[in-house]
Amino acid sequence: MNILIFEYNNFGTEDVKECLEKKGYKYTVVETDEYRNRVSPEFDRLFEEKFSEGINGEKYDCVFTFNYSPVISNNCKARNVPYIALVYDSPQVLLYSYTIINTCNYVFIFDKTQYMELKKESIQMLRIKNKAAAQATFDEDYNVPDVKPDIGRLVQSKADVSMEEVRLSEGRALLKGTLNADLLYVGEKEGRIYSLSAKLPLDEMINLEGIEGGDKLCLKWEIEDLSVHMIHSRKLNIKAIVTFYAVVDELAVVELPVSAEDQEVSVKTEKVRLMSLRVHKKDTLRIKDDITLASNRPNVENLLWYMAEPRNLDLRPGENKLRVKGELAVFLLYTGYEEENPPQWLEYTMPFSNEMECSGCMEDLIPHIEVSLLHQGIEVKPDPDGEERILQVDVVLELNMKMYREEEHELLLDAYSPHKECVLHRKKEMLESLLVRNFSRCRLTDRIEVKESQGKVLQLCHSSGKVKVDKTRITDKGIVAEGIVALKILYIIGNDEMPFYSMDAMLPFTHLIEAEEIGKDCTYLLQADLEQLSTAMADGDEIEVKAAVGLNVLVFRQWEEQLIESVEEQPLDRKKLESMPGITVYIVKAGDTLWDIAKKFYTTVDEISGVNSLTEKEVKPGQSLILVRQG
Repeated sequence: MNILIFEYNNFGTEDVKECLEKKGYKYTVVETDEYRNRVSPEFDRLFEEKFSEGINGEKYDCVFTFNYSPVISNNCKARNVPYIALVYDSPQVLLYSYTIINTCNYVFIFDKTQYMELKKESIQMLRIKNKAAAQATFDEDYNVPDVKPDIGRLVQSKADVSMEEVRLSEGRALLKGTLNADLLYVGEKEGRIYSLSAKLPLDEMINLEGIEGGDKLCLKWEIEDLSVHMIHSRKLNIKAIVTFYAVVDELAVVELPVSAEDQEVSVKTEKVRLMSLRVHKKDTLRIKDDITLASNRPNVENLLWYMAEPRNLDLRPGENKLRVKGELAVFLLYTGYEEENPPQWLEYTMPFSNEMECSGCMEDLIPHIEVSLLHQGIEVKPDPDGEERILQVDVVLELNMKMYREEEHELLLDAYSPHKECVLHRKKEMLESLLVRNFSRCRLTDRIEVKESQGKVLQLCHSSGKVKVDKTRITDKGIVAEGIVALKILYIIGNDEMPFYSMDAMLPFTHLIEAEEIGKDCTYLLQADLEQLSTAMADGDEIEVKAAVGLNVLVFRQWEEQLIESVEEQPLDRKKLESMPGITVYIVKAGDTLWDIAKKFYTTVDEISGVNSLTEKEVKPGQSLILVRQG
């Protein structure tokens, strides 16, 4: 066994070294005072350096210190290494750090009082500190750059948001970024297809009372409306509404009383299953891959239009990692070098698989992971022959991860002693358990009429869609979700001069996500994703659309519990006790339990069972019991 020891003028270090040597264990001692800090980037670097060295190339099996160190605990947690702390200070304040709940900890103390205080189990919960929404409105005129030809007809538009800065100050969040609007159009004179990009500055403020600079903000946004209109061939009007949703979470550590070590104290406990937050972090995943054009395709001269959207995501936690699988649905439109060739389009499904490091992740965790498209780009690269035939797809996904563990705890509900008065000090806490986890799929089929006066639709080029849940409501059977799939369809008609056209459509849906026993005391986390989308010509005037919307939900039941925070022991009220008879015949009432009766009459469950020769723990209304006072 290899052991890494940190110390700073600690009593007993030499004794520990002697014992380890007798056992044949190997060790390395590092002298530093920094391990006594709660947070220390300098110590983190030192820990990494020393831990990586090992002993003769062999990794350490555990880390040992005298007294407890939060910064060492976090470093051990990140590397899944046991941390042993032998505490001789009394009391040691650092034991009350939130890091004491790290699963890597093995802490030994001699102070019974402090042990009693720490004889609790902890769970982490995420609570909403504040949330708010704000809308940014854009209404800008845009001049076509001189290098671009005049606009004859607009074909399609899309937009996304690039966030450059999110700054929290007291009571508000300041957002700076850019609305990127991409436009596809047909030239006024020659009828060729072109594209252009407009960048509109974004400067928005969201009021969030009570937040501070160190809080963590979860920010999402939706482009509610985008419309582009021609003023004339050299000027456009761009209108858009972007809705921002801001949530500030705070991590709460709830201490659960689980037992009382005093043998003279009788306790009442209950087994409960609770949800504990084990992972809460943001991370990014980069997906990079190449598409090589088929031999029958011309070389790329100008990349006009592209989209790369994730589909069919499968996110599964593992040991200190997150497994990610899915597909990128890629579409691109380009022109070749030969003018006689029409614009080319290509659809490609790009599977991907990756593993992300995720400290604290375990296979049995229940994930709730929100994925958003942070960046998408396609760059044209030369092949080995120097021809522009390789398309490098670059996509960055942002993952907002919340992972929970369902745990069973024996909760201390009440305590008393026949020999002394137990004063219970309680604290109100909100607890939550998992009611249901449901993976649901809503399949949609519809026909959309094409109102095109220029000619019959010859071929569909590309279709894309986004899911938006407009509202949800709780029923006696579960959660009803209502929303739309917003579609954009690019197609060509029988007009050789200006063949490209586009249309927008909406596919409404209403779907029941089953969740029995859901009620007003429940909260839920809902995710809606477009898993599948296909379009096909039904005839020259109608497009058949098939879509699958994935609706995944976690439902939590919440309740308020008066948790025992401490037990204060006081002498019995002798006058009250002496006024009670030494022996009582008690007739059991409805709702009585042996424990309740024993507490009321200053005796114990075992005593009642022995005197009355009870073989069962439950009593029935009308049953006679002989009670002998012990106090």
